[in-house]
Amino acid sequence: MKIDKLDQGVYDLFDHYVHGQINRREFLDQASRYAVAGLTATAMFDFLSPDYVHAQQIEPQDARLKSEYMSYDSPEGGGTIRGLLSRPAGNKENLPGIVVVHENRGLNPYIEDVARRAGLAGFIAYAPDALTPLGGYPGNDDDGRSLQRQRDRNKMLEDFMAAYGYLKSHPECSGKVGVVGFCFGGWISNMMAVRLSDLGAAVPFYGSQPADEEVTRINAPLLLQYAGLDKRINEGWPAFEAALKTHKKAYTAHIYPEVNHGFHNDTTPRYDKATAELAWRRTIDFFNEKLR
Repeated sequence: MKIDKLDQGVYDLFDHYVHGQINRREFLDQASRYAVAGLTATAMFDFLSPDYVHAQQIEPQDARLKSEYMSYDSPEGGGTIRGLLSRPAGNKENLPGIVVVHENRGLNPYIEDVARRAGLAGFIAYAPDALTPLGGYPGNDDDGRSLQRQRDRNKMLEDFMAAYGYLKSHPECSGKVGVVGFCFGGWISNMMAVRLSDLGAAVPFYGSQPADEEVTRINAPLLLQYAGLDKRINEGWPAFEAALKTHKKAYTAHIYPEVNHGFHNDTTPRYDKATAELAWRRTIDFFNEKLR
């Protein structure tokens, strides 16, 4: 049976599953209420799971790019962290940098692909793997989520701030660096804006918001991207927006209607092509404006 779209309740359940609020068995049990003839809870789970092979937009060995794995020191975080560095091949000038922050499952193929997209857009992009101290992304998202839960999120924040320092001082970087992150990476992006006074720009995709008292420390301009159906994350937006206004912070926010958390991730059915392309175009335009 071909599946094109599911009841929104199934997408909400899957969001709970991928963020650790329910386990796989609980998802299957609860999703069974949405089952129809020929469509089982297991089939819905398989449909919603990522397909990295067919969704890749840019080949890892794309000749237009120079992409390589590089490591850096994160003394306040996980020690030595490995990541994918990608920039235009043959480039002779210093480029603005973008730290690309993964979701709650390590540096999977989707996030590597995003780093290559940023490289093709004319940036030097670095996508660290916060799972490096535990052996790195294990090859599948379920085990990746399990591993990431073993790490302290504030230690991982230190890892990404150290990546910012690594990229900022890279000989091919202009010294102007921004950050883009997705889900967990959206929270990291928000917190890097809080913690790094010289961050050039931050673009959190559906990321949890900082506390009101932390907003006062934000200097970087923000481009905030939210999914209209993402109740879990969006419940924190009104207070965050009020704090941004109160403290006169520079921000632009987009709440895209009728799309789910993860709409930019083109490896799952939560992906919305039109919205993802618009949000990414806005992201690159924002970085071009703020970092060049």
